[in-house]
Amino acid sequence: MINSTEARKGVVIELDGKLYQVIDYKHIKMKRTALVRLKLRDVIGGHTTERTFQSDEKFVRARLDFRSMQYLYDDGDLYYFMDQENYEQLPLDKAQLGGAIDYLKEGMSLELSSYKGEFIGVEIPITVELEVTDTDPGFRGDTATSGTKPATLETGLVVQVPLFVEKGDVIKVDTRSGSYLERAG
Repeated sequence: MINSTEARKGVVIELDGKLYQVIDYKHIKMKRTALVRLKLRDVIGGHTTERTFQSDEKFVRARLDFRSMQYLYDDGDLYYFMDQENYEQLPLDKAQLGGAIDYLKEGMSLELSSYKGEFIGVEIPITVELEVTDTDPGFRGDTATSGTKPATLETGLVVQVPLFVEKGDVIKVDTRSGSYLERAG
């Protein structure tokens, strides 16, 4: 159990039968009492909410387990990961992985989180390098479209890239926003 005044950014708590990660914390002093306003992200659902609590309220602190895994392959419906310590394989479906599917490359290392033995989510890197498999050629002086064009990447993800990016280029993509960052090395 932790007190609401101990809830800091990154802490995962159990509230109303759901897991929430604290995104922001604000202590509010009033004349008679003190309040704590927390901005929370539902770990499973992904949505955010703001709630206010009395400063003496207590929460159950959730202890997540993290396993270092390597993405192996997919067979259409299932995506297979291998535990890097004991080589055990874990199949997960598209619903369990959510948006992380757009950034998975064979051989990629990542963290899988679980709570009480239940799979929660995948912690993918902030940036990934992906190859451009299809894009239109960019023409010099073509600025009517503000200098970007759509490009399909090796995972099927479509991102807006600058006109100079061509088919076969490897680019860095921000996994938080799904946006182009730069050409890879």
